[in-house]
Amino acid sequence: MADLFSPIEPYDRGLLDVGDGQRIHWQVSGRPDGKPALVVHGGPGSGGRRGKARWFDPEVYRVVLFDQRGCGESLPHAADPDTSMEQNTTHHLIADMERLREHLGIERWLLHGGSWGSTLILAYAERYPDRVSEIVICGVTMTRPDETDWLYRGVGRFLPGPWAAFRDALPPEDRDGDLPAAYSRLLGDPDEAVRMKAAVDWCAWEDAVISHEVLGSPGSYSAKADRDLVAFARMCAHYFSHDAWLEDGELLTGAHRLAGIPGILIHGRLDLGSPLRTAWELARAWPDAELQVIDDSGHTGSPTMEQAVLAALARYGAPEPGN
Repeated sequence: MADLFSPIEPYDRGLLDVGDGQRIHWQVSGRPDGKPALVVHGGPGSGGRRGKARWFDPEVYRVVLFDQRGCGESLPHAADPDTSMEQNTTHHLIADMERLREHLGIERWLLHGGSWGSTLILAYAERYPDRVSEIVICGVTMTRPDETDWLYRGVGRFLPGPWAAFRDALPPEDRDGDLPAAYSRLLGDPDEAVRMKAAVDWCAWEDAVISHEVLGSPGSYSAKADRDLVAFARMCAHYFSHDAWLEDGELLTGAHRLAGIPGILIHGRLDLGSPLRTAWELARAWPDAELQVIDDSGHTGSPTMEQAVLAALARYGAPEPGN
């Protein structure tokens, strides 16, 4: 395991009213006058992992963590079937991030995250490039339709048994169609037993895809508490059944907007759910990005990947020459 910085308590936190009846939880730790950095969590719906602040030198960085709409400590929570998902889209999350930046009085910040978080980072940075100082991504995704189809159908050729179980948990009439959309309907069902079973089945498939990652965190999806399990599965199915409200290839064709923003893309060669091609394509379209391929890592990381992330954050936290 990487040698992380010692845990410290946040010096500020709150619930930010972002409209639509939504309040997002945020917290700040580290150096109040330090280099601003925002941690953008994955999922969608995983919630901000509080331990992520330990990846940043607290003597250098002002670290902001937040829970995206519907998960973590943000309100209302997606585990509640009465919580509408209509006002929970990629564009709402981008607006929430910008509102949080303004609320905290930050001019520009480094963005760090992975998996779904990388899609949201890229979408935000392409819309607000002047607000981003650097980007560090581990596990690159752009949530294109072919990426989603691969994760919930194509990769099943490597895992035929678990994929058949994932598919066959759906009503027969839904098994040959849009699987995330079918799960989305079950995860919004008023019957708690129906929602819970759908969440368990969804996360069992997610865990099957990472089950070979012995250096990472196999089994991590199903290990969530029931409330967080349902919210995670519901939000994943909701976002992926709508192609994250992005045009096919939008983030790749818009990568020219990232010109001038230094970036480090760290991707595991063994990432079965999010194959390396996505990171490679992005690196070719974004000249200021450096691609680091980690041979022993899958989607959930490895000690080598952890060291690469720490080194990237340390590099961007170092004072500029002459300062």
